[in-house]
Amino acid sequence: MRVLLAAAALAGLAAAPPYPVVRPGIRLAFPADHGAHPAFRTEWWYVTGWVKGEDGRQRGFQVTFFHVNPHAGMNNPSRFAPRQVIFAHAALSDPAVGRILHAERAARAGFGLAGAATGDADVRLNGWTLRRASDGRFTTHVGGRDFALNLAFRPTQPPLLQGENGYSRKGPKPEQASYYYSLPHLAVSGQIVRAGRSERVTGEAWLDREWSSDYLAPTAAGWDWTGLNLDDGAALMAFRIRRKGGGVLWAGGSYRRADGRVTRLNPGDVAFTPTATWRSRRTGARYPVAQVVSIRLPEGVKRFRLQPVFADQEVDARAAGQPVYWEGAVSTAGGRGYLELTGYAADLRM
Repeated sequence: MRVLLAAAALAGLAAAPPYPVVRPGIRLAFPADHGAHPAFRTEWWYVTGWVKGEDGRQRGFQVTFFHVNPHAGMNNPSRFAPRQVIFAHAALSDPAVGRILHAERAARAGFGLAGAATGDADVRLNGWTLRRASDGRFTTHVGGRDFALNLAFRPTQPPLLQGENGYSRKGPKPEQASYYYSLPHLAVSGQIVRAGRSERVTGEAWLDREWSSDYLAPTAAGWDWTGLNLDDGAALMAFRIRRKGGGVLWAGGSYRRADGRVTRLNPGDVAFTPTATWRSRRTGARYPVAQVVSIRLPEGVKRFRLQPVFADQEVDARAAGQPVYWEGAVSTAGGRGYLELTGYAADLRM
């Protein structure tokens, strides 16, 4: 089967049309841009958040759906040709467990089992779902052997357009970019199922949406990213793209104040300074799991000291064709969010 899929992929690539190029000057439109963009190489719906159970205990969670166009089987009439592929991850960071609980799935689109609709958010993968309802709420159902998440996310703020009105540079070339928006401060409600017991939870989450055809420069090793929901209603997204061999290739982000004013952060406005590392016994990767993120604003420099809820939040998604990375619930003075660290176990390839 793997040999047949490889042959189909090579046949499709020979006559595949070029992927669309991400360019500035676009205008995002909703709800259409909540939905899929199948012509692009890759895109994702990425939800991270903190929830509180009935006993008041805090936990972090992650729900991610990836939609990939491999340009395979474009001229293959078979229904089995992998023209679009869906990957998904789900994770629960529970301090009572002390390690991340993780599940993943992957399948080619089609047959009513996997797919991503255009026009609005509606992604499905063998029983896992992420959808947007007519009332504007997003809902998800995901789960594995150790847990299940049945959650709803209600927007409380308008979309935060990243970069230049949704055009977000990721490298020195203009086409090394994504179309990117976020929905911070989502109000979360629903249930977490663990060990056969369902518990009602409430909390706050962050949804990232990106789609791109040329996300990382060849000289990029990976990235550090954070999304923080701050207690006063402000929101911070910051990232750095690390260069192979050391150093920073690109950086950026945005800071939306509680009154809605937004400052776009350029490469010179963002710095990540590690304060503690953790080494995975499983993969040998060493991650800077505690960091100070500094951003330069017109009113001065603000610093956010990120502390993980616990160190072991590494996700090994190789079983679903995805990389090893660290995706962790973190807290800071006056807020909570997530820190993502990629390219530490091995250089990241998109």
